[in-house]
This record gives sequence, C-alpha cells and structure tokens, in this order.
Amino acid sequence: MTNKPLTVADDLVVSLDYTLRLEGETEVFDTSEGQEPLEFIQGRGHIIPGLEQALYGMAVGQKKQLVIQPEDGYGELESDAFERVPRDAFPADMELEVGMELEMEDDDGEAFDAYVAELNADSVMLDFNHPLAGETLYFDVEVIGIRPATAEELEHDHVHV
Repeated sequence: MTNKPLTVADDLVVSLDYTLRLEGETEVFDTSEGQEPLEFIQGRGHIIPGLEQALYGMAVGQKKQLVIQPEDGYGELESDAFERVPRDAFPADMELEVGMELEMEDDDGEAFDAYVAELNADSVMLDFNHPLAGETLYFDVEVIGIRPATAEELEHDHVHV
C-alpha cells in the first residue's frame, strides 16, 4: 500500500517560498528568498484569495507562476478611501512625506494604516487603500512543506513555530 503525498487542502499548514513582482516591473517587490518561508493554515483566509485558491492541490516541490488580478488580491483602488485632513491635525514637528505610512486609530481604539497621498501647505490627503490595491500581482511560488495543523493551531487560527 502506498501513501499518497499530501497536497494543499484546507486546514493544512503550508510552507511557501514566493517572489512577487508588480505588473510592468522587473524588480522584485517582495520575496521569501533568504528568509523563512511563508507559513499559514490553508483555507482560513490568511493570504490573499487568488493565491490561496491557486495553491489547492499542489504538492511539495511543485512550482507555479501566477497572475492575481486586483479583485482576487488586495482589491480595486477605492476612490472613496481618500480623505483630506487639515495639516494642523498632525504634530507641528512631524515631517510628512508622500508615500509615508501612518498608523492611525479609530474611535474604538482599532489600529489601521493610512498613507500620505498628497501634501499641501494646509492639508494632507490620506489614502486608506492597501498599498497594493488595484495592482495585478505576479507570483512565482513553490510549496516547500505541507503538514496537518495541530489542534492548537486550528483553535488559535495561526501556525505555531
């Protein structure tokens, strides 16, 4: 009797090497090269939907090149996710720059990120979109490990090292 090798399926821990490029770019935007692989529990929404879907059925050692459209990645760029804020809402000594990431907090104390999209003398345009919203993503991936998640990992909804 032969044991069939594990393939990527729900509730399995997947170890993934990846390289990400953006449309029209030759430079690498993000990679696991030289670092630990990305580890996550498949089927729990821990990674973008298009990437998660494309991994189902892959085995250890299998490689794929993937093109993930914005709607299956970080979403479309939402024009209503921009807000103009008075410059004096920020500390006077704070040096703002276009593209700068700001960690903000809502009235309930929930943290979220915003990005400086535009600077004027009297106002700052903040962008609340994910920085990769609207981008087509080009992934080179390789599954380098698959194992069953432990009961504790499933209960806590994340991989334990």
